[in-house]
Amino acid sequence: MFIAMNRFKIKKGSQQEFEQIWKNRQTFLEEVPGFKQFHLLKGPETEEYCLYASHSVWESRQSFEDWTTSEAFKKAHRQAGGTKDIYLGPPQLELFDSIL
Repeated sequence: MFIAMNRFKIKKGSQQEFEQIWKNRQTFLEEVPGFKQFHLLKGPETEEYCLYASHSVWESRQSFEDWTTSEAFKKAHRQAGGTKDIYLGPPQLELFDSIL
């Protein structure tokens, strides 16, 4: 199993907009071999931002890497730059290989 996470720092007051973007977004993940699960997680808040993480589970690292070069990935990220004003910096990608 392999887990890919992106952490997003969302400007305070923009949480609802961010969540709506994800609720209405077409990810096309179901089309990709090796995809298992997806979750959007809401974390702690500071005075400046609310932390979110997208969490996707894959059969293997190779399955995830294949996704990042797929047509489904391109379709899912086509609209990605349109709401940059709600983010405090770019997302931070974190990749994990399952041990247990």
